[in-house]
Amino acid sequence: MDIRLKRAYEAPARSDGPRVLVDRIWPRGVAKEDADIAHWLKGLAPSTGLRKWFGHDSDKWPEFRERYLRELATDEAGEELEKLKNLLEEHNRITLVFAAKDTGHNNAVALRDFILNNQL
Repeated sequence: MDIRLKRAYEAPARSDGPRVLVDRIWPRGVAKEDADIAHWLKGLAPSTGLRKWFGHDSDKWPEFRERYLRELATDEAGEELEKLKNLLEEHNRITLVFAAKDTGHNNAVALRDFILNNQL
């Protein structure tokens, strides 16, 4: 299972596989026709309250990650996780797309770890 991560502002590549946007809001300044997003799974994004609380403050990363993983365990995320599971079964590689500037501390990083640790 190959799950890649890529900022929405980076150019799509053939090697990406299906590109899955995992943010609740569309990335500012990115044209939909240029983004090459196969699926937009808003239900896998952190809640608005959690996203605002985190504010991409790396000091809050451990607690953000813990709270976000709890959100992924809810019924609301379950349907979207099932869609993601089906994509992973169909394709050798997918790319989780996100807008955050910090490539090491964002919801896509936490989501990929969640997927790999829970063997979706």
